[in-house]
Amino acid sequence: AMPYHWHEELELIHIISGTFHITINETTFQAGPGDVLLVNSGFLHGGTPWDCIYECLVFPVSLLFNRTYSSPFLTRLDQQDLILKDYFPQSEHSPVSALAVRLFEQIREKSEGSELRCLGLLYALMGILLSEENYLPTDKSDLSSHKNIYLLKNALNYIENHYSEKIQLNALAKTAGMSPKYFCHFFSEMTGRTPIDYVNYYRIQRACYHLVNTSSSITETAMACGFNDVSYFIRTFKKYKGISPRQYLKADFADSSRL
Repeated sequence: AMPYHWHEELELIHIISGTFHITINETTFQAGPGDVLLVNSGFLHGGTPWDCIYECLVFPVSLLFNRTYSSPFLTRLDQQDLILKDYFPQSEHSPVSALAVRLFEQIREKSEGSELRCLGLLYALMGILLSEENYLPTDKSDLSSHKNIYLLKNALNYIENHYSEKIQLNALAKTAGMSPKYFCHFFSEMTGRTPIDYVNYYRIQRACYHLVNTSSSITETAMACGFNDVSYFIRTFKKYKGISPRQYLKADFADSSRL
């Protein structure tokens, strides 16, 4: 699962199998096999994969800058004066889908010269986006939408920084300058989850990472991720993951062994 987040780099996502229910800013897509998504710099995004395998590449536009060639298109993209089209459905005639497949093949190959071929494919991708006009000038007039994203980012930042502590609804609402009642409505409208549901969801995502990447026990993981009651942690884990923390660990160990 992909909790809501954002970053200054562009992100290219290629769906291999299954479906990915993903929201980028305030637009939701149901992406399927072969589809490609482009997440613009600073755009809030998150979603849930369903029996899905996807691959993604996060890179700064400045990676494509060089001393001998200056592209106004790349410069405006880097300065966030332009935004790229978000969604490219799979098609036999889609050059974006075809390039994405080749790009990820080169990334996996890791042979001599593959890094240069990756850069070449990124330049080719940007050339197609430019020639086919798959971009728009940044709409700086939609102040209400920008304000909503900004306020939601404040709340999500607070959750990310305080998920290991007790989080009060009043404190969350304060980050957006709203009353608790109005904030609950606002948060649910923006994310499809209540604030409490999202906090628990985020804590379980962090718990998964903690279980796999540390030697902490299940009890220690629960405490580190904001759960003071281990039984409640296990019930919540099962709610979001469908299995217990112990089963999750065994499944991850089995996957690692096969690799």
